[in-house]
Amino acid sequence: MAPPKHIPRNLMKTPDAVPKVEPLSHRGNRFGKNGKKNTYVALKKRYRVMPTSKGYRARGLASWYGTQFHGRTTSNGERYNMFAMTAAHPTLPLPTYAKVTNLENGKSVVVKINDRGPFHANRLIDLSYVAAAKLGVLGRGTARVEVESIPRDHGGKIPKKHRSRYAK
Repeated sequence: MAPPKHIPRNLMKTPDAVPKVEPLSHRGNRFGKNGKKNTYVALKKRYRVMPTSKGYRARGLASWYGTQFHGRTTSNGERYNMFAMTAAHPTLPLPTYAKVTNLENGKSVVVKINDRGPFHANRLIDLSYVAAAKLGVLGRGTARVEVESIPRDHGGKIPKKHRSRYAK
């Protein structure tokens, strides 16, 4: 993973993603005509998209993705911007807003999950370059994290239990 040639001067001041109610992406969630065909194959492995992100909480390894995907189309049809607070997850419905906490240093951010990946057996989530920078993941490339979904019925505000001094 190579860092970008040009890094915005105020990178660390990039605000967290602001949760909002959005319809689920038909493209990114692979819904069939009956709404039940929500699987896809990546690197010869079949993944089943979760029907809801409600109550999702998991711990695992986070990595980051940057320049090689910058500007490409994400799984839900948006353009990947490595300087936006986004992430990729193999099975959470798209979009999902989530609080990601680095378990090694306590830093947290809120990201919009709008892409699929990572497809490595031991990885839980791929973070955008800026999200990884704010969490302190860039140097080593990976870190142990906790990912907590933010409920879809939040009305655009982060519920109190998801707030921290890092997630505004």
